[in-house]
Parts: sequence; C-alpha cells; structure tokens
Amino acid sequence: MNVGFMGLGKLGLPCALAIEEKGHYVCGYDVDDGVKTILESKKLPYREEGAPEKLENHNIDFTDIDEMVKKSDIIFVPIQTPHEKQYEGTTRLPDERVDFNYDWLKSGLKTLSDSIDSNGEDKIVVIISTVLPGTVRKEIKPFLSDHIKLCYNPFFIAMGTTINDFINPEFVLLGVDDKEAVETVKDFYATIHDRPVYECSIEEAEMIKVSYNTYITMKINLANVIMEAAHKLDNVNCDNVMKGMFLANERLISTKYLLGGMGDGGGCHPRDNIALSWMARELDLSHDWYESMMICREKQTEWLGDLLLDKAKETGLEPIILGKCFKKETNLTVGSPSILMKNIINEQGVDVLMYDPWIDDCDPPLTEKAVFFIGTNHDKFTEYVFPEGSVVIDPWRMMPEQNGVELIRIGDTSTSVSNIEVS
Repeated sequence: MNVGFMGLGKLGLPCALAIEEKGHYVCGYDVDDGVKTILESKKLPYREEGAPEKLENHNIDFTDIDEMVKKSDIIFVPIQTPHEKQYEGTTRLPDERVDFNYDWLKSGLKTLSDSIDSNGEDKIVVIISTVLPGTVRKEIKPFLSDHIKLCYNPFFIAMGTTINDFINPEFVLLGVDDKEAVETVKDFYATIHDRPVYECSIEEAEMIKVSYNTYITMKINLANVIMEAAHKLDNVNCDNVMKGMFLANERLISTKYLLGGMGDGGGCHPRDNIALSWMARELDLSHDWYESMMICREKQTEWLGDLLLDKAKETGLEPIILGKCFKKETNLTVGSPSILMKNIINEQGVDVLMYDPWIDDCDPPLTEKAVFFIGTNHDKFTEYVFPEGSVVIDPWRMMPEQNGVELIRIGDTSTSVSNIEVS
C-alpha cells in the first residue's frame, strides 16, 4: 500500500521506517524541516532501537502535504498532544487540572483536511494521537472534509523501542467511524503482523488508550508502596515479594476482576486493605495507598446508592436491592458491597429492602413495581420477570431487556453491540 505520514517526529518516523521495511511505499510531511535533514543525513538525533540501520537504507519520500495526499492510500496522523511543563510529572501535582493541548493536532488536521478536500478523492485518515474520550467527535470531526474516512488507532509503544513495539504489538486498537476504512486498515496491518485487532467506538478507543497508561501507573505505585514498606520492615525484600506475585497468572496477571460492577468483598479484601492501612500509618509510609483504595470503593458504592435513591424519588417507587452476598452463587455476606450500600443509604434516613435468593427463604419481592438494584450478579436474577412499570439498575450489564421495564445498564452509554469480539 501507499502510506502517508502527517508528522515524522519521534513516533511517526520510527513507525514509517518499520512500515517501509515491510515493503510499503511511504511518504511523509512535517512542518519541521529538521526532519528532512534527518532523512538526508540518515542520522537520528535521538536513541531508537533498530532505527539507525533502517534509516541508513530508507527510501521515505519527504514531500509537501498536497503531494503526500495524492500519493497515499492511508494517512497516519501522529501529531503530539502535549501538556504544559507543570503537567508532565516533573513537578508537584498542581491544584488546577487541564486537558491535553490539542492545538497542534487540530491545526495539522485542518491543513490535511483542506488538502484532501482540494484533491477531491476519498482518503483514509488514521489518527494516532493520545486524546481524552470525546475529543475526536467533539473537537475534530466537525471540521473534517467529507472526503476523509476516519479511524482512531492509538499505538501502545514506548519511546526508544517504537519500531519493535509497532511491529510486535499486544494488539491493534481501532476506533471505528467508517466501516470500509477499518477493513482497509485491517488489511494493511495483516501485512505487518498477525496480532489481534480490537474494534470499538472511537470514544471507547480513546478511553482504552489512556486507561492502559494509567493501569501501568497503578502497577508501579503498588510495587513502590511495597518497596517502601519493605524498607521499614524486617526480613522483607521487595523483589522477592513481587516475584511471588508474578506467579499469580490466573487472578492477578489475567482478565479476572477487570469488568466494572460492585466493589470487592469477602473475608479478605476489605479487611486486608484496612489492616494494611493501619500498617502504613504505623510505618509512617509517605502515602496510605490502601486507604485511598478503600475510599474509592466506598465513594463508588455511595454513588451507586445515590443513583438508586434518585430514581426512586423520581418515580415514586420503593428502592429494592437484589443481592446480599459478596459475590455470585454464594451465600456468604462477609464484606458485601451490597450491604455497604444499604448501610450508606440507611445513614440518609432511608430504609431499603434487600433480598437474596441464596439467603432468604421467601419469594422474591416481585409483586409490586419498584426500582430494583442488582447488587450481586447472581445468574438467577436474569430469570426474574419484573412488574411492568419497574426500573432495573444493573451495574453488571447482565440483565436482559423486558417489555414495560426500564433497564439502566451502568457504564454502558454506547449504541454499539456489547461484548465486541476480537479479530
């Protein structure tokens, strides 16, 4: 294929070199004339594994934007979306928070859009840049030419190993705006590697990209909390602790516990975090990370409880929590987030009925319409026939639709099909 790059910086140029080595024609444009100097001198001013050898033999066509548009079947846009210095993590966290700076990305895309419009032919444009959810649809799509067939395809790469990360990714993420464009992009990637492609909405892809990065932050923070605690405890080597956790490839290093729902529960998780919070204070750790996790769990449970009460007030119906157990298909209630929700609601002077088929001997409370909250994801609840006029609030997104019943799936505002398959 003929591949264009709108930007040949520290992300675009290594990826362009990798694509060229796979046999594709690559042309590019950049507002920085220094890129042309790099291509002509065949010397990279920054360290990038594998790039010097590929640069030495490159045939990348550095051209103007109109020529790049004419020659390209697919145009990748890796324009940076920087933060100001105070938001880069080299200074203390500012009280004020701001979004990324999209000025360069929007300016580059406007220029590209105008060129594509003048060219008069449909072109596939693939945005790579990191943005927050909603940015492409709100900030970029309104000014794009009708000749642009758009995809959002953020990369999961690390500077210094960009080429290898691009050629050997864990997966390819494609935010879908134009189905035909996605199929062409998938055909392109099939010439690069055989890794899976995950298709979703643009907003979901935007969220996946930044969540991927923050997940890494979470892992590093946990390891560093253990490092600090180990330094203040006797006979503990933090690496030995973490290497023991490396072996937990079923629950920890896996897909388990990674779908939204209620908070964790049981006889271990909440009590362990609270005990570790006590230890953090005893050791005078720099930050009580365990307390932060418990506050997060509590605040999210309170938020869900408020959704239940607000809907009950709006409809004038009784609020009912279905499920007392801390997890599905058990009759144990220790550490139950559903019971935590009931207790938080009780603090507001509101009584709320709870029912669990694995605990209560009576029939389920389905004789009168109400606002039902699925607190435990028991499979049995999917078989219930709710009275017409009821509301079902489902934080697990497990309940089937029923005629005459308003179903609110928490965390699902999409219009796309759930449970997207990976190709």
